[in-house]
Amino acid sequence: MGKKTLVKTKKEPNIRRRSNGLWEARKQINGIPIRVTGHDKKQVLAEFDKKVEEAENPALISSDITVDAFRDKWFNTFKVPKIKTTSIYPMTRRYERTFGNRIGKRKLNSLTCFDIQVAINGMLSDGIGITTIKDALGSFRECLESAKNNGLIAINPCFEIILPEKTNSKQRRFLTVDEQKSFLETAETEYGWYYPMLKVMLLTGMRISEVGGLCWSDIDYDNDVIHIRRALFSQYEYGKKKLHFTTTKTINSVRDIPMMADCKKMLKLQKKNQNKIKKELGKRYRSENEEGLSDLVFTSSMGSAATRYNVAPIINKIVKSINLREDYESVKENRKPIYMEPVSPHALRRTFCTRCFEAGMNIKVVQKIMGHSNYAVTANIYTEVMPDKMNEEVELFNSKLLTM
Repeated sequence: MGKKTLVKTKKEPNIRRRSNGLWEARKQINGIPIRVTGHDKKQVLAEFDKKVEEAENPALISSDITVDAFRDKWFNTFKVPKIKTTSIYPMTRRYERTFGNRIGKRKLNSLTCFDIQVAINGMLSDGIGITTIKDALGSFRECLESAKNNGLIAINPCFEIILPEKTNSKQRRFLTVDEQKSFLETAETEYGWYYPMLKVMLLTGMRISEVGGLCWSDIDYDNDVIHIRRALFSQYEYGKKKLHFTTTKTINSVRDIPMMADCKKMLKLQKKNQNKIKKELGKRYRSENEEGLSDLVFTSSMGSAATRYNVAPIINKIVKSINLREDYESVKENRKPIYMEPVSPHALRRTFCTRCFEAGMNIKVVQKIMGHSNYAVTANIYTEVMPDKMNEEVELFNSKLLTM
């Protein structure tokens, strides 16, 4: 029998056969993610080599290049060097499920405004959200503008595109004072391990990524402040869960948050609980075994880093427990039940912001503590959650004008 012939490539990729029968070759080349899929293994590897060569030589762009091929080249050349590592996969997936799936195999120089509009209409029919489509169109428009600047197309077909107006979004969710009290009481009695973390979230307004990335070295007991210096993101990339420490969302997100109310007490309780569970679990405490995670303040009860994937289910369980109790109480009192609406990790952040406004804190100070990118973000929340207060201020100003 003859020897089995191995297909060689210039840069050996990670290649596998997926459950749907497609071959997938992928690898990072000089920080640029290369990924090719197809039914034929040899063709996949050949296309992989071509993409590697194009990534290493940006000038190699043929006149009959496809939309997918140019978008990959543009993205890896112009976007990857300046965006966070955690943004690469989500941005690529967004392109694939919007324009990539519909016109990605078309020749770049054959695209028209009609093609773009038909693709968008198809996205709307498939139930893709307006915000997702707008974000995808903005990025795709930038990509095709680069193609135009490089002489590959005469005009950018992404202009004069019609998008439906976004309907008014639901009001931002935040907990009322009574809801917050019930939430914390249930967390303390039924989910004690997570109680300090959830209360600190309600006392600081930290994003869930900032909570996950918080280290004990960031806790400044001498000055009663928490230093926010990084974020921890968890996302699935090609079927595998990955954790990334990254910079905060915006420049303003790098900030010091004062320890207010029971914040210091909760942090010390968390340290006590953490030392106890580490001793009990030993090597089974997960963060101890993962590089860079041993100093995390907040984790799951088994030591996994706190992310939206494991914090959100705990919050859901707390809300469910509250509503089950309300079921019982309403039957007992012969009345209709008043259920607590769903709560997300971000709703706890908005709740802190709302409490600040209710206490009369200056909007500029709230912006600084929250780490909002600009004043308008904070002001918009104020006008939404404090309509009565805004009306009072307007009436006060109006009465002063009448006396002038």
